[in-house]
Amino acid sequence: MESQSVVSPSPHIHTATRKRNNLARSQWLWGYLMIAPFFLGLLGFYIWPIIQTFYFSFTKWEAFNTYSWAGLDNYKRLVQDVSLLHALRNTVTYVVMFVPMSIIISIIVATLLNQKIRGLAIYRTLFFLPVVTMPAAVAMVWKWLYNGDYGLINYVLSLFSIKAQNWLTDPKWALFAIVVVAVWSSIGNNMIIFLSGLQGISSSYYEAASIDGAGPFRKFYVITLPLLTPTIFFVTVISLIGAFQVFDLIYMMIGSRSLMVENTQSVVYLFYKYAFENNDKGYASAVGIFLLVIIMLITAVQMKLQKKWVHYE
Repeated sequence: MESQSVVSPSPHIHTATRKRNNLARSQWLWGYLMIAPFFLGLLGFYIWPIIQTFYFSFTKWEAFNTYSWAGLDNYKRLVQDVSLLHALRNTVTYVVMFVPMSIIISIIVATLLNQKIRGLAIYRTLFFLPVVTMPAAVAMVWKWLYNGDYGLINYVLSLFSIKAQNWLTDPKWALFAIVVVAVWSSIGNNMIIFLSGLQGISSSYYEAASIDGAGPFRKFYVITLPLLTPTIFFVTVISLIGAFQVFDLIYMMIGSRSLMVENTQSVVYLFYKYAFENNDKGYASAVGIFLLVIIMLITAVQMKLQKKWVHYE
């Protein structure tokens, strides 16, 4: 039987393989170095505070920032807290009003500003200005507009013989007034996102629809809305999360001394009051975890339902 000779791989092949492996390791190393600042920021400003809050939710805080283990006492207190129930009701009411209004108006504005019109950059800038304006300045201006005695809104209503309203001191209008300001402030940010979604739709769809005789409204409902659903889904998710965390507008426009606090305070505002006004950080942490669970459940439901109405190209 003839012996078979085994041909060893060429040294050049070994060298090329080592170079490829070194290059791959170098690329992985640089990739991890590039995402390290973001990961450290995520760990330090989001993940670690959540872990701390979860731990503190099982503690009872005393004077001089000392605390002791309380077990499930804070969570048992959640079930019996009437203030939390009212705050949750206010928050849900705010979300139900804010999210649809914000998305619908933002889509309309983005669609109009996606047309070829004169001064387009100026209009886009004007709609985006509230996003970069300080919340304190926004609250101050709107508090003046809402003033029941000399506010501009009541003055305009008086021109049409409509009775003036106490927008920020009337339980019927206080929360709605805050929602209007929140919608006005969010249009610019949502508009930019919807504009990117609109500009990602191929013009060939509209050209084919024009050949078939479709008008502007027909194109919007048949082409624009279905192809914009991924963007709508994204904006809906972030809007719901942000709406459940509303705090700044309530704090600056209503204030802690107003009688309307009970009618407008959100869950986050209640968290702030327990943690920094009552120095009850253990129970405040339980409130924060409670809100986190609600947001996670709603987000999970959204992720599940999006398969039924979101259309990807």
